[in-house]
Amino acid sequence: MAYQLIRRPLLVTAVLLTILSGVRSGVAQQGPTAAAESHLGRGYDALKQEQYELAVKEFRAALKLDPTLIQRAQFPLAVSLFEMQQPTEARREFESLRRELGDHPNILYYLGRLDVDSNNFKGAIQNLNKAVVKPPFPDTAYYLGYAFLKDGNLAAAEKWLKTAAQFAPSDSRVQYQLGKVYREQKRNEEAKKAFAMSEQLRERDENNSRLKVECGQALDKGLRKEAQATCEQLYDPDNIDRLTALGTIYGQHGDLQGALKCFRRAAELAPQSPQTQYNLALTYYQLGQFAEARVPLETALRRWTDLFQLNALYGAVLVKLGEDVAGYQALRHAQELNPQDSGTAELLYVTTLQLAQKSQNDRDYSGSLRYLQQAAMLRPAESEPHRRMAEIYSLTAHAAQASAEQREADRLNKNSAN
Repeated sequence: MAYQLIRRPLLVTAVLLTILSGVRSGVAQQGPTAAAESHLGRGYDALKQEQYELAVKEFRAALKLDPTLIQRAQFPLAVSLFEMQQPTEARREFESLRRELGDHPNILYYLGRLDVDSNNFKGAIQNLNKAVVKPPFPDTAYYLGYAFLKDGNLAAAEKWLKTAAQFAPSDSRVQYQLGKVYREQKRNEEAKKAFAMSEQLRERDENNSRLKVECGQALDKGLRKEAQATCEQLYDPDNIDRLTALGTIYGQHGDLQGALKCFRRAAELAPQSPQTQYNLALTYYQLGQFAEARVPLETALRRWTDLFQLNALYGAVLVKLGEDVAGYQALRHAQELNPQDSGTAELLYVTTLQLAQKSQNDRDYSGSLRYLQQAAMLRPAESEPHRRMAEIYSLTAHAAQASAEQREADRLNKNSAN
């Protein structure tokens, strides 16, 4: 079964599913139908892959089936529209969320961003000033400082841009805007230093891009010492983005121990991030350290119950640990979230057959039949579940059902042979 690293921290992964945690909607939140759950799973996966048009389609389909999915579908729908640069539609969704859920920082952040993009700097200040009290993203202070600068309040702009520099010390934009503030204030020496720092950070970004390419090339050539000398220049134990990027390079080029070092540190820095926990667990899984892989997955799933990648990998880990029932449950949920994923469906099918055999061995024939019926639904063209059901019906003296299942098994065998 193939799994992919989550390569970079998307804005949405910081807020999906618990995006509006602590806020209660006026609409009763009930469990969504299986169909709505399926649309949600595909929407989350599309959003992670930056396939925003598909994400919009899936989240709208989920909301049509279950309009109460305000927290779980409408917010990522609004984010998708924002990323597609459809400000009018995005604002409509965010304003609807605000009326329903109040002034939550995640909603205010995006409304502030929309205000900045439309040059409504007073509106941006109003929204971002509230969001920054509990900033949902590291660049909240940057956009607030930028809005104050554009609105002509240089003192407030300086305050928040300096705050932004603490949150994102490697962001060249912050120093550039600080330079503009200092220049407006006639603080020429400070402006000169800020602009120089901005240029230095920009050049460092370009250098890092070059190092990433060289690191991957050296790893591919098997030049271990040369690769380590190049790759470790990218290692920053206090920068999650750089740790994730470097860990991904190591993982993609087969250096799992190098990847483990990066992802373990990233998970320490951001223990509540589903991305960091997933990447760490995946690396343990690839190393065959299944017990170690289980821990970060369980940590992430306590908060992010409906992320497909977490559930799929967790199910695979549990199966490797011999916990087939729990693995089956996790894989079933993953398959409900993303029915199109063939790897999950295949592992779920195999696990279901194993549980059917175990139940049969324990003479739990009704349980075995339930598993086999599930397997038949997963793989309608496979004869094996029907052959086994025929066997159980024969053992339990249900001759008619045994005959019917055997005929179906024979028919499917014949079809597969043609």
